[in-house]
Amino acid sequence: MSVSSSRKIMQILGAELDKLITLPLIWLTLMSTFILNLALAAAFTSAGLQGTAGTQSILNIGLASMGYLQAGFIILGILATCSEYTGGQIRTTLTTIPWRGLQLSTKHLALAMITFPVAFIIAASGVLYTFIMMRDTTVVIEIDTMIETLIGATGYLTLTTLLSAAIGALLRRTTPALVVLLGYYFIVSPLMRIFLPGIKKYLNYFPDTAGNYMYMRPSSDEINILTPIQGTGITMLWTLIFITLAIVFYCKRDA
Repeated sequence: MSVSSSRKIMQILGAELDKLITLPLIWLTLMSTFILNLALAAAFTSAGLQGTAGTQSILNIGLASMGYLQAGFIILGILATCSEYTGGQIRTTLTTIPWRGLQLSTKHLALAMITFPVAFIIAASGVLYTFIMMRDTTVVIEIDTMIETLIGATGYLTLTTLLSAAIGALLRRTTPALVVLLGYYFIVSPLMRIFLPGIKKYLNYFPDTAGNYMYMRPSSDEINILTPIQGTGITMLWTLIFITLAIVFYCKRDA
C-alpha cells in the first residue's frame, strides 16, 4: 500500500472518529446504557442474594442484563449511520470524501474502536458490582474465566453495534431502523422461540441467539448448542454480510 493511500485512510478514519465523538446523542446513549446496566445489575444481584435467582454464578447474574443492555448498543449503531442523513450532512461527507465504500467501511471501523472499550467497561461494571455484593455468598470464580466471558460479552455488543450500523446505513432513517431491529430482538425472536419450538434449533444460527453463546455457557441438557467460537463465527458472519450489503447499496444509490 502506498504512503498516500495509508495517509488517506488515516485521515478518513480520523474524520469519522471525530464525527462520532462529537455527536451528543452517542454519549447520551452510552451514559444511559451504563446507568441502566448498573440498575439492572443491582436488581438481579438483589434477587440472587434473596435466593430467588436460583444457583446462578456471579458471571451469570452480572451479565443477566445483557438482554436489555443490547438495546443501547443497537441504538448506538443506528445513530452512528443514520445521524448523517438528518439535515443532509451526508452530502457534505460525500463531497469531502467521494470514496463511498472506503468511507462507510472506515465509519464501521471507527465505530468498533469506540464501542469495544466502552462495551467492556459497561459489561464489566455489572459483573464487578455483582462480585462486590456477592463475594461472601458464592464460590470465587477464576480470573481467566471472568476475562474470557467479559471478552465474549464485549465482542457480542460490538458486533451487534456494527450490524445495527449496517442496517441503519441500508434503511437510512432512524425510526424505521429502530423499529426493525428492536422489534426483531425484543419481540419477533422471543415469540418465535416460544410459539415455534419446532424451529428452535435453527434460531441458534441467527445473530441474537448465536451471540448469546459468545459469553453465556449453555446448560448441559440443551441440544444443538454452540460453542463460544461457533457463536462468534456466526454472529461475525451475519455482521459482515450486512456491512457488505450496506456498502454495495451505499455505492450504487444516491445520497
